[in-house]
This record gives sequence, C-alpha cells and structure tokens, in this order.
Amino acid sequence: MTRILIVDDEPHIVSLVTRAVRAEGFDAVGAEDGPEALDLALAGDVDLMVLDVGLPSMNGFEVLRNLRAAGVGIPVIMLTARSGTSDTIEGLDAGASDYVPKPFAVAELMARVRSRLRETVASAPVMLSRGSVVLDILARRATVGGRDVDLSAREFALAEQFLRHPGEVLTREVLLSRVWGLEFDPGSNVVDVYVRYLRAKLGPDHIATVRGEGYRWD
Repeated sequence: MTRILIVDDEPHIVSLVTRAVRAEGFDAVGAEDGPEALDLALAGDVDLMVLDVGLPSMNGFEVLRNLRAAGVGIPVIMLTARSGTSDTIEGLDAGASDYVPKPFAVAELMARVRSRLRETVASAPVMLSRGSVVLDILARRATVGGRDVDLSAREFALAEQFLRHPGEVLTREVLLSRVWGLEFDPGSNVVDVYVRYLRAKLGPDHIATVRGEGYRWD
C-alpha cells in the first residue's frame, strides 16, 4: 500500500491531511519535527512526503537536503506559510518536487499528491519477480511458475510487501500498518491468517516464520 509521510509541527494539519490521504486509499504516517521525519523517510517504506518548511530543531530545507544527500529520491511536496520566491527557489534547489503555500486547499494538495505518485509509478518497475513468483503491479496479476494465481486485494498487497523486501524480517506490526493501514493490535491474528492464504497459493516454502519477530520471504 502506498505510504505517505506528513510532516508539520501543527497537529491539526497532520490530522487534516492524514484523513484526506486515507480517504484516497493510501496509508499515512505523521511526524511533528525534522529529525523524526528524516528517520521515517530514511527507513525506506515511504512513497511520498508532504513536508512543512517551518519545523522545530531541523527545518524542512535541512530535512530535504539530508534526504537527497542520502540518495532517497521519493517525491517531496513542501508546505510553507512564508511568502516570496526565495523560499520557493531554495526548496526546489534542495530537491523538492512541488511547493504548496499555506493556507492550502486540501483538494488541491491531494491532486498534487496523486500527480507525483503517478509520475513515480510510471518510472518504477511494474514487475516484481522472486524465483517462480511474479507480480505484475499495474495489472494486479500474480503468477507462480507461469500459472495464474487468483489473489484478493489484501493478499496481493501482502505479497507485494514480501517481494519488495526479500530476506528482511517484516513484523506483524509493520505488515498490519502497510497492508491494512491499522495500528498494531496484539490480539489480532489477521496477518497470520493472510500469510497462511499466501502460503497455500504461492507455495509453502517462500514465507518463513521468524519466531517472536514476524515473517521473511526466502
């Protein structure tokens, strides 16, 4: 599931944009200061960032420069309450993909988000292949050894997470957040249930259980 990082030191703006992002069917995660935003973006599971310029301890320009210096090329839409072209130029020179002045219309911001995500999808690989398992991301089609396999939307999203992160241990908390957009519930076994579904459809040997941690695609 597409994950968008929303960074602003005003909680009501984070909440407002989070609701709009989730209404579009995307996952959302929020941050209220620069260092937290940078850590989340560098973790590698964010597809786009909405980044305020005026952040405490590390402003948006610094976050963006550090992000680009680390080789992270995700789209970044900057928000600012400042006026003047100098800030716009500084943001674009630092590697921003777009610039939206405050106050902003949520509908316009979301249109810009969708536009940047379309550009990213157009330039990203549309096929994921690990061994005999192949996912066609655009067609939402799965095959095993050349044979079509019928996956539900959730099963496909879960399989996509495993194929994008082979060899990595993905915790139940991470999978619940990325695939279902939910906070971790220790009493929920939905991840385990869907892993069983995938094993039955893709083969029992691909997804290994890492006891006490989660699952790993081998």
